[in-house]
Amino acid sequence: MSEPTESTAGRRSFGTLLPVAAAGLRRRKAAFAGSYVALTLGVTLVATTGSLLNRTAGDDSPLGAPSLHKVLQFTSAMAAFVAVFVVAGTFAFAVAQRRQEIAMLRAVGATPRQIVGLITGEAAVVALASAVSGCLLALPGAPALAAWLVDRGAAPAGFTARPAVGPMLLAAAVGLLVALLGAVTAAVRAARVRAVEALGDAAADRTVMTGPRWAGALLSLLALAGTIGYYLSADTMPPAPGDQPDDPQLASQWVLGADLLTITTLALFAPVLVPALLRLLSAPLARLTAAAPLLARQNALTAVRRTVSTATPAFLTIALAGTVIGSTAAFADAMTAQNRATAAARYVLRPGTAPLPADAAHRLTADRPGLHATATTATVVTGLGADRPAFDDHGEDSPATVPSAATVVDGDLATAWTLPAVAGTAADLHGATLAASTHQARGHGWKLGDQINLRLADGTVTSLRLALVYRTQLGLDEILLSGDTVTAHLAGARPDAVHLGAEPADRLGGTLTDARNPGPDQGAHYAWIATTTILGPALLYALIAIVNTMVMSTADRRRDFTVLRLAGTVRRQVLQMVALEAVLVVATATVLALAVTALTQYGTTALLDHRILAGQATVPLRLPWLPLGAGAALCLALALAAGLLPSRLALTTRATAR
Repeated sequence: MSEPTESTAGRRSFGTLLPVAAAGLRRRKAAFAGSYVALTLGVTLVATTGSLLNRTAGDDSPLGAPSLHKVLQFTSAMAAFVAVFVVAGTFAFAVAQRRQEIAMLRAVGATPRQIVGLITGEAAVVALASAVSGCLLALPGAPALAAWLVDRGAAPAGFTARPAVGPMLLAAAVGLLVALLGAVTAAVRAARVRAVEALGDAAADRTVMTGPRWAGALLSLLALAGTIGYYLSADTMPPAPGDQPDDPQLASQWVLGADLLTITTLALFAPVLVPALLRLLSAPLARLTAAAPLLARQNALTAVRRTVSTATPAFLTIALAGTVIGSTAAFADAMTAQNRATAAARYVLRPGTAPLPADAAHRLTADRPGLHATATTATVVTGLGADRPAFDDHGEDSPATVPSAATVVDGDLATAWTLPAVAGTAADLHGATLAASTHQARGHGWKLGDQINLRLADGTVTSLRLALVYRTQLGLDEILLSGDTVTAHLAGARPDAVHLGAEPADRLGGTLTDARNPGPDQGAHYAWIATTTILGPALLYALIAIVNTMVMSTADRRRDFTVLRLAGTVRRQVLQMVALEAVLVVATATVLALAVTALTQYGTTALLDHRILAGQATVPLRLPWLPLGAGAALCLALALAAGLLPSRLALTTRATAR
């Protein structure tokens, strides 16, 4: 059959395919419903996190908690990351399911332009409806997430979300763009094939790893290598005020970025990796004589697009759980080990049900002159400047520069911590002095003995001498202030810890713990809250996507089931085949997720041991088997349920009645 010419195609109206589009919408309700659900939830997720991010300014977190603004930035990025993969894959899979229909349209004279226009129009209708639905669902979703953050102390009391047009429009635009790109890219690829070739290609997947996907995978790989290289070489860069790229307290953010890039790279290479893993994992099935195992293996290997589309959300779920939870646990272990290594005191007294008195250290040592007590208070320095007087030539306050958190030390620093000194000694931290971490000092260009301009939280401007530069610690603020000068400017702040050399006679209503075995660090506690906030919505979405993709896949296989029934296969064998396919897909996703988790955990452990802890302590390499196993089990349960239930319903109709 001859191909229509471009001039002939130009004279044909797209209206001739409108009845085909209407019939396709009616006949493929499951596919269009699946695309609608995937995009609606994706827009909801991005709009919800974006609305909360719109309400933060970076400095409204509770004292001691991680920056709410940064947490929500990562949450939004994670939501967009998962949504893009799921939405693009779902729409591309929906188009791939129609290869036979497209082949028939090409055979009866439809031009490539008409095919692309037909599919783009259908995708646009679904995407617009999904964008509106997603924004509406975000209206109650954002306040619910805000309430969850407030309940766990990660957001200040009264924090909530209000309807914001900007984040919702952005979420809708991103959803529309991703959906249309996924649908159009697949449609263009399908429409380029000649009619006879399309009919032959409809039976099996051949070229799944397309040129654009190769380009994206290689770019992701280069981005990963560039990120790691930039981080490792950050200590050779010129100093600049603000956050230093190689600051240990920012390392977890870099690790999270590297984890996401690694997952992205493997997900983009999935059409290459999945078939190879499937052949390896399903090799024992090839030796069996039963029909169900052989059919399951062959179907999974033949329908690569379907297998990859189903495996991708499962891989994202398990890999994100393994890498993010594993990295958070590794940093929490490192923080605990480093705190234990630097503890000079024997006990730490912390507030109980009531705050400790402002003079807690003096009360505890009043009756025991030999008892050393050092009180510490977390506060906020509103501005830091380098090597400048407290006032300029005109008598005006010098401008605040870089905001920073600080800890006020009331007493001898050496009785609280044994910090690895780079310059100066802990004994010099008294009077009008301060101590700074190596990264604070490097960023501002401070040298030992410099007079540091400092603006306190109450607006008071003072000048303190840099008496100690210590190696940056994970669980300690990067500025330490002597209480001799600044205590009067803390507006009645009470100590949050008193470090003691021996057990006191009176605990002042506080809780006494062993300084060398204090239990989970407060910073680690907040880190887990941040991890749950960042990971939770994305994982929930990925799990829903597994069900969605499996339902779409099963709904499209009714004709296959009919052929199998007519060939003499009983219902039980068909269901066994579906179940085994689900097991193979989830097993493949689990192996890929285990590989990426092992790789990232090895890198995280090496970074902590050799670059951050640097001899103070060590963190053993431990894979998060419980999150990995729980993620794999949950994915398998959902895949089995979403595959078997629709299949059972499809098989209730007699084969001859189809």
